[in-house]
Amino acid sequence: MPPTTTMFRAARPIFQQTSRAAFRSQFARTSGRRFQSTAAGSDGASAQQQGWFKRMWDSPIGFKTVHFWAPVMKWALVIAGIGDFARPADKLSVTQNAALTATGAIWTRWCFVITPQNYLLAAVNFFLGCVGIAQLTRIAMYNSSQKKLAASTEKES
Repeated sequence: MPPTTTMFRAARPIFQQTSRAAFRSQFARTSGRRFQSTAAGSDGASAQQQGWFKRMWDSPIGFKTVHFWAPVMKWALVIAGIGDFARPADKLSVTQNAALTATGAIWTRWCFVITPQNYLLAAVNFFLGCVGIAQLTRIAMYNSSQKKLAASTEKES
């Protein structure tokens, strides 16, 4: 045999070990189990199937975090803005409704930038902005009608 063949035969186990190790490291198992059988004991099944309340409690935006309670309390602002639809337009504040609109627009965008993304807070801020825009539209229409009314009374006199 030529000397190169003998050298490659001698080195073959080294090549096989390194290639197997490289292959196995790509698919390294972290848990030690490849799969879980559906016939597994009740211990594994109960740990895997948590109730809705337990998942919500342990969630990063769950019941015990500000990410949940801030939007829940902020709905009071939306409800108050909706309650202002019953008030006459001349009693509404432009600055207050402009602040509600700006708050809704700015914080809706912010809710999608933060981690974790808070869709509940985004929803309440979106509706807060919508209520503010609706009230500002009412105020603008009222002021426009008052100007037209004043102009028509001046023409008549």
